[in-house]
Amino acid sequence: MQATHTSRRILLPVRQWFILFSLAFALLLNMIPLGRFPGMPDWVALVLTFWCIHQPLKVGMGSAFVLGILMDVADGSVMGQHAFAYVLLAFAAAGLSRRILWFPLTYQAIHVVPMLLGVQVLMTVVRMMAGGAFPGILWFVSSFTSGLIWYPLTFLLLLPQYRPVERDENRPI
Repeated sequence: MQATHTSRRILLPVRQWFILFSLAFALLLNMIPLGRFPGMPDWVALVLTFWCIHQPLKVGMGSAFVLGILMDVADGSVMGQHAFAYVLLAFAAAGLSRRILWFPLTYQAIHVVPMLLGVQVLMTVVRMMAGGAFPGILWFVSSFTSGLIWYPLTFLLLLPQYRPVERDENRPI
């Protein structure tokens, strides 16, 4: 399997404030009243998946539960709908993180899409059990657009961790 990205740069440790900032920004993006256009990704689920894969010891099911409750309140949905789905997403992403990180970014996106699709199916089932209507088949397109966004999102969220390129003739890395 040939890697699609050729960067061999060593990453700096991620700062906790940057993780919190990116999750808060994703929460704000989800709160923008766009009328839930078909194909609009669930930004919280996407960024949460990224951090659960890349930093499973710092971001996990507790963070997912808090973000889910905040999304339930902000969205006015069934209480616990997002929290339950995000906790299962965090569990799956953290459990598969070692496997997913072995793959190039395009294959990582292929692993992420079924997890995000499972979150949407789970939220739809919970909503329908509570008496809500089926949102339509186009609502599930957002998992696939999230897979397309995975590649640039990874570079954007890893950008602060890149070390400056230092050329030293005596060091092999």
